[in-house]
Amino acid sequence: MTFYEKLFLAGLGSGLLPKAPGTWGSLVGLGLGSAILLYLPISTLFLLTILVTIVGVRNIDLYEARTGIHDDKRIVIDEIAGIWLALCFSGGAPAAALLSFAFFRLYDIWKPSIIGKIDREAPGGWGVMGDDLIAGVAAGLSSALVMVAVERMGLG
Repeated sequence: MTFYEKLFLAGLGSGLLPKAPGTWGSLVGLGLGSAILLYLPISTLFLLTILVTIVGVRNIDLYEARTGIHDDKRIVIDEIAGIWLALCFSGGAPAAALLSFAFFRLYDIWKPSIIGKIDREAPGGWGVMGDDLIAGVAAGLSSALVMVAVERMGLG
């Protein structure tokens, strides 16, 4: 991997860690996304997610064409974009962010329904990024529902 690929595709190098690179990439994304939300509105994080997705898909396509490796486990920009989407849908409050992380990892590993179908069938960069984006939406919505339920039960 080039320096740029280590920085961008491998999520500041988190994808190069020997164990659970997807989890480490998700943690980097959670930290970066939470930091962004401290200073900027959710709409900014959403727009950054779109930008990172477009740049990510293109760079993954180039990486795969050069290396012949599809969905290299060192590539974690998809996890970063996915967790950012989860934060956008859940609102990004600390408890919601932690729930979003937990749900995102669950859906990203388990790959239920359309998440697994995209992972298995979509080619190139869209295949790598697509399942994590849908997992992010599902995680964010799941987190938001849990937060609303907790609030309505008077526990929050």
